[in-house]
Amino acid sequence: MIVGIDLGTTHSLIGCYDEGGPRLFANPLGSLLTPSVVAMDDDGHVLVGQAARDRLVSHPGQAVANFKRWMGSARETRLGDRLFRPEELSALVLRALLDDAQNALGEPVREAVISVPAYFSDAQRKATRTAGELAGIRVERLINEPTAAALAYGLQERPDGSRFVVFDLGGGTFDVSVLEMFEGVVEVHASAGDNFLGGEDFLDVLETACLGDLGLGADTLSAAQRGQLRRWLETAKRELSQRTEVQVGGQLGERTVEWRIDQDRFARLAEPLLQRMRTPLERAMRDARLQPEQIDEIVLVGGASRMPMIARMVSRMFGRLPLRHLHPDEAVGLGACVAAGMKARDQHLDEVILTDVCPYTLGTEVARRDGEGQLQSGFFHPIIHRNSVVPTSREEAFWPTHPQQKTLRLNVYQGENPMVTNNIKLGELQVDIDPSLPSDQNAVNLRFTYDVNGVLQVEATVQATGKHYELLLERNPGQLLDPEQVRQRLAALAELKVHPRDKQENIALLARAERLYEEHLQAREQLQGWIARFRAVIETQDDMLIREHRREFGHALDALEQA
Repeated sequence: MIVGIDLGTTHSLIGCYDEGGPRLFANPLGSLLTPSVVAMDDDGHVLVGQAARDRLVSHPGQAVANFKRWMGSARETRLGDRLFRPEELSALVLRALLDDAQNALGEPVREAVISVPAYFSDAQRKATRTAGELAGIRVERLINEPTAAALAYGLQERPDGSRFVVFDLGGGTFDVSVLEMFEGVVEVHASAGDNFLGGEDFLDVLETACLGDLGLGADTLSAAQRGQLRRWLETAKRELSQRTEVQVGGQLGERTVEWRIDQDRFARLAEPLLQRMRTPLERAMRDARLQPEQIDEIVLVGGASRMPMIARMVSRMFGRLPLRHLHPDEAVGLGACVAAGMKARDQHLDEVILTDVCPYTLGTEVARRDGEGQLQSGFFHPIIHRNSVVPTSREEAFWPTHPQQKTLRLNVYQGENPMVTNNIKLGELQVDIDPSLPSDQNAVNLRFTYDVNGVLQVEATVQATGKHYELLLERNPGQLLDPEQVRQRLAALAELKVHPRDKQENIALLARAERLYEEHLQAREQLQGWIARFRAVIETQDDMLIREHRREFGHALDALEQA
C-alpha cells in the first residue's frame, strides 16, 4: 500500500486512495489532523502530536514546533539530553502517522508520496526524503502542495484549456501555482512562494499588537506565559474568521489580562504580510504568461486561508470569488492520497497524467566581455529555467575563453541571481579539450536533464572529439536511488534527449507547411514567414511556447487549405 502524506508546518495528515476515493486516517484521538509538534516528557519519552502540543504550552523548553521551516538546514534542537535535526523531528511525526495508517489498514506501510511546498529548494526536498527514510518508508515521489490541492478539488476532470490558480497558505509556508488542463494532462505552468510566510506570521502580528496594547514586553513574560498567550491568540485568530470582533484574556501569571480586536484592525496590522503574498502571486502569473481574466478558478487551501482578508485580497486581484468548499486543512492531504493512487496505478486514475515544474533555475558559470572587451567571470547562465515542466532536457554549446586551454570546468548552479556567488553550487565537470584547436572550434555541448524525482543529469560532449562526460546529481545521494534504480531512471530519460526541432509533431507540421508552399504559389511569402517564425520558436526550446505556436500554426494551415 502506498500512502499519501501532508507533512505540514502546523498539522500533518496521512491517508490512501481506495475504491471509494481518497481517504484520510484518524489518529488515536479521533482527529484527522496530527499537530506537527515533538516534545520530551519528564521520563525522557518522546511525545508527538496533541500531547506534545499541550506540552509546548506547559513546558516550552521541552517541546518544539514549526521545524518544517528549518528543513534543509543544519539547525539542531535540544530536547532532554539529545539534539535533533529537522529531518529527525519530521521523521518522528512521520512515524506517528505511519502507526495510524497501519492501525487503519491492518498492514505495514512501505512507501509514501509526501507533499512539499512548491518553492522548497533541493536541500529542503532532500531533507524531506531523508525524514522518510529515517521513519522507515521509501519516498520516491514528492508532490508540490498546490498541485496536490488541485487533485483534491478534481481539477483534472475539468475541460481542456481550463486554467487554475492554487493559493496555499499554511501554518508556515505560502505557495501559489498556475495549472492548466490540456488533453487529459494536469500541467503546472508556474509556481512561486515564500517558505517563511504563513499563519504563524499572522499570529506574530497579533502577539505584537496585544503586548503593545497591554504595555507588556515579550521579555517580561516567562516562556510558559508566552506560550499561553499565543494559544489564546491562536484561538482569537480562528474566531476572527467567523466573527467581526473577539476578546481574549485570563490569568497570565499574576496578571489578569483582557484584550479585544476586530477584523478591520487585524487586516490593517497584517497589510505588510498581504503585500508579501502579492509578489509570488504576480511572479507566478508573469512566468505563466497569463492575465487574471484568463484564469477560470482560484482555489484557496491551507488552514490560514480561512482568514477573510485572504479571500478579499484574492477576489480583488482576480475579480471573482475563490473555491473553498473543501476543508482547507485537509485539501493537500487528500490530494497527496490521489497522488499515491496515481503512483500505485489505481484503476480509477489510469487516465490522469500529472506534470510538475522545476522550482528553481539550473545553469552553469560563464564569462562575459564588458564594454571594453575584457572578460569577466562569475556570471550565471541558465539552461533549465524555473517553472520548466519536468521531466525536461535542454542542451547548449560553450567555448573556452582562452587559446591553448586544455580543460573546460563546467560548474553547475541552482538559483535566480545573475552572479553565481549568490546561487547554490551543486557540482562540477572537468572536460578535456584539444589545446591545439582555435577557441571557436573547441565547443562543448552541455546538456541538463531533470526528472520528476529531482535527479539532474549533466552531460558534456566535446564536438571535436566526441568525448563524453557525465555528472549525476541526486537530491539525496546514496540514499534516494540504488544503482539499478538510477539505471532505470536514466533509460526512461533517454527518450527526452531530443531537441524540440527533432520531435515528430514539429517535423510533421513543417512538412505540411512545405507541401502547401509547393501547392499554393500565391501564399508562398506568407508561408515562408510562418515557417521562419515557427523554426525560431522551436530554437527557444520552450515547450509551452512551442505548443502554443504549433497550435496557432496548425490553425493557420487549416484555414489556408480550406480557402
